[in-house]
Amino acid sequence: MKHFIVSARKYRPQTFKDVVGQQAITNTLLNAIENDHLAQALLFTGPRGVGKTTCARILAKMINRDGTETEDEDFAFNIFELDAASNNSVDDIRSLTDQVRIPPQVGKYKVYIIDEVHMLSQAAFNAFLKTLEEPPKHCIFILATTEKHKIIPTILSRCQIFDFKRITVKDAKEYLKFIAEAQGVNAEDDALHIIAQKADGAMRDALSIFDRVVSFSGKELTRQAVTENLNVLDYETYFTSTDLILDNKIPELLLQFNETLSKGFDGHHYIAGLASHFRDLLVCQNEKTIALLEVGEDTKAKYLAQAKKSPHDFLIKGIALANDCDLKYKNSKNQRLLVELCLMQLASITFDGEKKNSKHYIIPAAYFKSKGVTPIPVEVPNKEVKTEKKVEEVEVTKPAMSSLSKEQLAKIDIKKDQRTSGLSLKSIKAKKEHQIRQMEVVIDTEDLPREDVNQDDFLVAWNAYINQLHKKGEKIMASILEMGIPKLYEVNIQLEFPNETLKLELERAQYPLMEYLRKTLKNFDLKLDISVNEEIAKKYTFTSIEKYEKLKEKNKNIELLKQTFGLDIN
Repeated sequence: MKHFIVSARKYRPQTFKDVVGQQAITNTLLNAIENDHLAQALLFTGPRGVGKTTCARILAKMINRDGTETEDEDFAFNIFELDAASNNSVDDIRSLTDQVRIPPQVGKYKVYIIDEVHMLSQAAFNAFLKTLEEPPKHCIFILATTEKHKIIPTILSRCQIFDFKRITVKDAKEYLKFIAEAQGVNAEDDALHIIAQKADGAMRDALSIFDRVVSFSGKELTRQAVTENLNVLDYETYFTSTDLILDNKIPELLLQFNETLSKGFDGHHYIAGLASHFRDLLVCQNEKTIALLEVGEDTKAKYLAQAKKSPHDFLIKGIALANDCDLKYKNSKNQRLLVELCLMQLASITFDGEKKNSKHYIIPAAYFKSKGVTPIPVEVPNKEVKTEKKVEEVEVTKPAMSSLSKEQLAKIDIKKDQRTSGLSLKSIKAKKEHQIRQMEVVIDTEDLPREDVNQDDFLVAWNAYINQLHKKGEKIMASILEMGIPKLYEVNIQLEFPNETLKLELERAQYPLMEYLRKTLKNFDLKLDISVNEEIAKKYTFTSIEKYEKLKEKNKNIELLKQTFGLDIN
């Protein structure tokens, strides 16, 4: 079997021009070399697989070239690579600093590339500080790391920092296309795009995935082969789901979700992908945002076609529902039901007005006719309005009372019976409600003060009003206000009472209270919110046994008294 070299090694860039997606950094390094402006300590930081170590090796070769060397010269004797993950002790760093003193045998510079430098111990960092700050003229340090935040600030301050960014999907796809052509692989544009998306900004991961998929499908790299090998949901799944949702076909939608699950896909992955699909459709509805759609040209045409028949409001609500399902998925005990419920809600967004607003779910007659059934008409009975015979009103003066007949006197008695007693509970309640409604005066003017009020100032004004009530002799209302501590939330005064009676009493007397508070605190937006909390009443209600237990806690001799005289607790 012939030895196989993976694409990540075979196509590793040999010059800065070959590096993908890091033009800003490579141009900076090239200019620094040409102008002799290169720092002696560099820190390359960024995600995995974006070219940190590759750029360090290219830089190490370029600074040693003088034009007399051969093209394949790699200056292996001048480049030292140290893996800090396994050489992270103080002794390793001391050995490194000892080697630094020796000048290079070939070329001008000795380059030390320390990979995963954040793995060095605290003591190793401290041992490295002095050498890093003042290295010999022939020595250059290039530190590479994926976690810059783990490096101590004293190291960072001594280095020139280069932040490598994630490689975009577009750049990764173009480089994969170049690799495919070099290997004679006929690859579909969408297939390469899916590989680039799956790599998540890492070129090394993209090349590894490419090798795996080529091993699976051979020289013909199709979108279907990529989705099958990588176990990712195809775009077609979400296009079909969206069509079913727009057509309100809930049964077919649930069957498609079941088929997706049977293929081994996770429901969480499905609903998150559906939310992203709605986002992409929303992006396609505006010409300015189409550039945000990162898909192949063929798939882009499908997105544009489906975006035209997807209402804007539907996409907004759909994203909200799918995102809410995504957030609740991990904490749900029945995850499949959660996703199915979300799908049913999505398919119900675009129901027409009759389906959405009908409260009685009346089946139209056309439906029965289409099924060959003749509906039986239902007669609605007429509601007869019952009218009571009005009693003739007779206005009688006291002197004329004696001259009235028995029939006329009977009519007067009937009229008296129909009158509501002024002392009935119903009339008292109506009177109190009328008084409360009179207090609800709406002040609509912008001239009144509305200054900010804090809790402390509010309590001072509240207690001052209670003191005024005591001085006036209104002890009952003062006691009611002293029962609870009010709380101020912006302009709402919240107060709890144990029963409805106390609440009603304060509502009747709230007008002078609110007038005083508004004027004192200079805020006419203050409102009183009174609620009833029956749990408070329980704190003040004790049974006979509870009273006895409370007394016994205060004086243990009560138990002795009870036993001596044989007393009972009533």
